[in-house]
Amino acid sequence: MAVYTVSFPKENKKISVEEGTTLLDAQIQAGLQPNAPCGGQGKCGKCLVRMQVPGQEPQVVKACCQPVTCDVTVETLGKETLRVLTEGTAQLGGLSPELRRLHLRLPSRRDHWEFSEWERLCLALQEAGAPVEPGSPEAAAGADGPELREPDLHVARLLAQVGGVPDGELTAVMSGSRILDLYQGEDRRLLAAAFDIGTTSIAGYLLDLESGQDLATDSAMNPQFPFGADVIQRSDHALEGDLEALSRCVRQEVNAMLGRLCQKAGVRRADVYQMSLVGNSCMHPLCLGLLPESLVHAPYQPVFRETLRVPAAAMGVEAGQGAEMVWLPLIAGFVGADTVGGLLATRLGEEDPLTLLIDIGTNGELVLGNRTRRIACSTAAGPALEGAKISCGMRGSDGAIEHVWVEDGALRCQVIGGGRAVGICGSGLIDAIASLLEIGALDESGRMDGNGEQDGQPAYFLVPPEEGKPGVALTQRDIREVQLAKGAIAAGIHLLAERLGIALEEVERVYLAGAFGTYLNPDSACRIGLIPGELRGRLTAVGNAAGEGAKQVVRQREALERAGRLAAETEFLELASLPQFQDAFVDELEFPEGR
Repeated sequence: MAVYTVSFPKENKKISVEEGTTLLDAQIQAGLQPNAPCGGQGKCGKCLVRMQVPGQEPQVVKACCQPVTCDVTVETLGKETLRVLTEGTAQLGGLSPELRRLHLRLPSRRDHWEFSEWERLCLALQEAGAPVEPGSPEAAAGADGPELREPDLHVARLLAQVGGVPDGELTAVMSGSRILDLYQGEDRRLLAAAFDIGTTSIAGYLLDLESGQDLATDSAMNPQFPFGADVIQRSDHALEGDLEALSRCVRQEVNAMLGRLCQKAGVRRADVYQMSLVGNSCMHPLCLGLLPESLVHAPYQPVFRETLRVPAAAMGVEAGQGAEMVWLPLIAGFVGADTVGGLLATRLGEEDPLTLLIDIGTNGELVLGNRTRRIACSTAAGPALEGAKISCGMRGSDGAIEHVWVEDGALRCQVIGGGRAVGICGSGLIDAIASLLEIGALDESGRMDGNGEQDGQPAYFLVPPEEGKPGVALTQRDIREVQLAKGAIAAGIHLLAERLGIALEEVERVYLAGAFGTYLNPDSACRIGLIPGELRGRLTAVGNAAGEGAKQVVRQREALERAGRLAAETEFLELASLPQFQDAFVDELEFPEGR
């Protein structure tokens, strides 16, 4: 098969691909992050590039639909600078990390000549008061010998490297009762990192576990985005043979992000010994390299739900000797570790007031309850609220309309970064629909009375087109997409309350987690019925609660235990299995009357 060169001059990259490879796949192979929310199905039209074939005029094409048939030069269009939410409002509490340093003094070889190096280490650990893993094999080496831990090849190798001094002083870096590193000489810093791996973006944090200080924060777009905006599309790609590519690109981004975090803080990545990670139920297997087949077929459950510890080296992440990555537990179905992180951060499972936690993304996760009883569910909100499947939709980046309001009977817009709008993101979308309801351009059924037309259907232009510049409009189809999303979320809220046996008026607090919830106008959300009107006035944005929960796990050894308990004790409600779900969903499709 012929091989051709695809050149990307803007990014200063070239790549050789086989004939028939799409330009979208060529971009992915080149390490670019093209905007393809439909996953390369040719539906969204947002992967446009300018293609230059030698001897022909340049033409704009859909990258996902254009096969490579000769050497070609490609100019990527519409690069977005994504705004990623990293801040949260949680109180992190005291500092009592699982990770710690332990100073050891190996007993002399002369006085303990009959002991192996391993036995000498065990005696030093015993004298230093190091804990032994409950249930691990222990024995006595002679009447006065040390308690022996089960030999570990990784630790034995470290011991062989530093055990040359007969009466050597060593420092052990320990995670609980596990030895991660042994070294001699000056003390090193004790650092940890936390990562929130979202469907759209990744947020990372670097922490000093001795001072408790947050050293650096970083963020990036999830590099899986070219495989589709939602987790179902990405799962389909994984099942069709792209699992390694999906997993590898996230692991590489986490590794690169850790490097950037350390560079920002001016520290060594070799001093990072522990990393905690949260993500939704699909990000979990797709990052770990597990086929998500059990999630895309009934009964839609993950491969496992428990906490998982993985050596960082096995994930291709460069960190300290023996560094570990700790994945928080999942609840069930599509309610993942990010929700558990949110429960940790908000303390919903430890306090009495009835509280509703809402995290709306491509998948909406909801938890309702208190410390006595909690019920969680997920709703298939789809990617519309993050700008995908919307004609002029885009992520929250420069040029996106983020807020809309009515002033003197006309609609006014606020644009991220200022200047002329080029699209609209989720928070602006909700505001715009609320504003259209206010001025009477939209009725309760969702029928639009537009001020123009786009793609052959009624449209309402928020920004009129100018010469050479397209406008920004909402179409009738866009309104229907939002109705589907808001109907699913509102139905989920009502059914959780019904299962808990309470009226919505009894809910005392509503926490909005994640980027969408942070930038959302609560009044607009209630006006369109995304959140039931009974909850108006009780909504509080809590920022990146998932990331805050991940930080708690490395800061406090008891937080991981709490996470396991919260996950195990939170009931799961499978909405699709409820006979009343379809009726509740249909009831919530319409917009509420009046304000």
